Amino acid sequence: MGANMALRLRDIGYTVSAVYDVNPDAARTVARETGAMATDRLARVTELADTILTVVSDDAAMYAIYGAGDDSLLKGADGKLFVNCATVTPNVHEDIEGLAQENGAMTLEACMASSITQAREGTLYLMCGGTREAFERARPMLEQLSASLRYIGGAGQAAKVKALVNMVMNINTAGLAEGLGLGEALGLDLTMLRDVFSQTGAASRVLETDGADMQAHDHEVYFSAAHAAKDSGIALALASDAGVEVPVAAATERQYQRMVELGLGNLDKSGIAELTFKSRRGGVHSGT
Repeated sequence: MGANMALRLRDIGYTVSAVYDVNPDAARTVARETGAMATDRLARVTELADTILTVVSDDAAMYAIYGAGDDSLLKGADGKLFVNCATVTPNVHEDIEGLAQENGAMTLEACMASSITQAREGTLYLMCGGTREAFERARPMLEQLSASLRYIGGAGQAAKVKALVNMVMNINTAGLAEGLGLGEALGLDLTMLRDVFSQTGAASRVLETDGADMQAHDHEVYFSAAHAAKDSGIALALASDAGVEVPVAAATERQYQRMVELGLGNLDKSGIAELTFKSRRGGVHSGT
């Protein structure tokens, strides 16, 4: 996602000053394509850029890049704006905002409800949380990255909405997978079944994006099962804190955790279908 956002910004005339990735080869590739410097130091990114976009994997990664050690994005951060796009626990955004403010910087969460294609085309759905000042400062750039840009509220608020978006998306994905898997077991034509789904109450956005891939056992990753498991866990934690029971979300999270345990976490989230579909080889197969 970060690489494609950088390419989009280059295409529309922004200067991409520096790129960093835990995988140095990935950083070098993006640097060649954007004219940026590939650096192995987080502080160097902050030094070279006025606005820094981050896309990391989880809570621990967020705390790591904003850490208090020798190399941190917060080193020399006075006057900088950090736009954090990862799906992490809401309170993490609150913590990072506080750390940034202590260093004279601003942060904004820009939670993405889209995938790689939208990042490259500048048609992301972005939900933002933070101070209104940070949002207005980032708005011109974010408008060029998104087809829909929405300010939700203070730090952590957009992350709560994103957690619920992904919770419902994952539930829908699991439900579709089971419907198609049962349809196959009953000997139904799955192309016909998907068409019927699309014209009835079984229709969903997930059917449009993932149905054909489930039928074809093609799970090229756009949003991994491991990330689906992580994001479902965030929603479950929020539900627990609020004292709300969400049994369907809990069952979905268990299914995605099962994929991770089976070594299928690197498949797209649509790969959850492999837990239901009968494989000609027996058991669960890995897809593409």
